[in-house]
Amino acid sequence: MPKFKPHKGLRKRVKITARRKLARKMSCGGHLMSHKSGSRRRRLRRTVVLTGKVSRNLKRALGEK
Repeated sequence: MPKFKPHKGLRKRVKITARRKLARKMSCGGHLMSHKSGSRRRRLRRTVVLTGKVSRNLKRALGEK
């Protein structure tokens, strides 16, 4: 049976927390910030914890149990 290969691109974009949850950065926070409000820019700096089926599928792609 072939070995499982974790998704390298996903591994660079997602962090596994101490309680085995997945955290990612907010989208739309990379560039074109001049027309976005300050509160929106501050909100985009935060990380988001992924839950549910999305988290389960991504953990499977990373090779997590």
